[in-house]
Amino acid sequence: MTQQLLNPNEYPDEYADEIVTELDISHLTIEDDAPVDNFQSEVQQRLLVEPLYSSKALPSPFLAAANVGLFYKLKGDPIVPDVLLSLGVQRAEDLSQRRNRSYFVWEFGKVPDVCIEIVSNQEGDELALSPKSQQKGKADSKKDIYAYIGVPYYVVFDPLRQIQDASEMNGALLRVWTLMSGRYHELTAAEGIDAVGQNVWLETVGLGLVLWQGEFEEAVSRLWLRWCDQQGLVIPTGAERAEQERQRAEQERQRAERLAARLRELGEDPDRLL
Repeated sequence: MTQQLLNPNEYPDEYADEIVTELDISHLTIEDDAPVDNFQSEVQQRLLVEPLYSSKALPSPFLAAANVGLFYKLKGDPIVPDVLLSLGVQRAEDLSQRRNRSYFVWEFGKVPDVCIEIVSNQEGDELALSPKSQQKGKADSKKDIYAYIGVPYYVVFDPLRQIQDASEMNGALLRVWTLMSGRYHELTAAEGIDAVGQNVWLETVGLGLVLWQGEFEEAVSRLWLRWCDQQGLVIPTGAERAEQERQRAEQERQRAERLAARLRELGEDPDRLL
């Protein structure tokens, strides 16, 4: 049985007859052998996915994924956000089924809540179509498409300042838009975010995003985009949480040793006081 999940009247005419429900997907390419991305983007993607699962920063269920196809229509290619976050859904248990291996809107019953693009070159179409895409006859930027299909938050992070003209990032490293009445309105200030520690809160998600400088997986300090709480504190990775616990345990051990030494100075046997 086919169940309509999205209202075609909410979208432009060229999309209205293509946004679909559960249908035959055998013709769709859901995986390919193309390289994922450059080192900067690949590591950044993992830094935005892993902490959500290891820290339990969000109530279950939710789905966070990197570089997975987002299918919203049967004809044509999917859009592939660098990172997506969808609340209230989870991956199906049986990943041998094609319908369970990508983000099909008609399977999950909703679009993702957040789509993040990490700019790695000037041809990604994050905010405007590149000359190459225009030559290929493409009509819409990624921002346009995310707005058409109703993604509540759209995030563009440009760590290497690849798209910086006035019509796009205009000097900012991070810009965030929220969907209102079918159109994106910028959630970040007009000047955007371009300094470490600056953050923006995503109200309906219950998390924020912050620019952070530090080491991740190697002894090199770099600029990263990270999830944060309402106070701007980063959501730690599993490794960071383990290190924090190790440091707390070490501090407690040292405190206990100092206390025992003080008791001995006072003529007390600390072992007898246990």
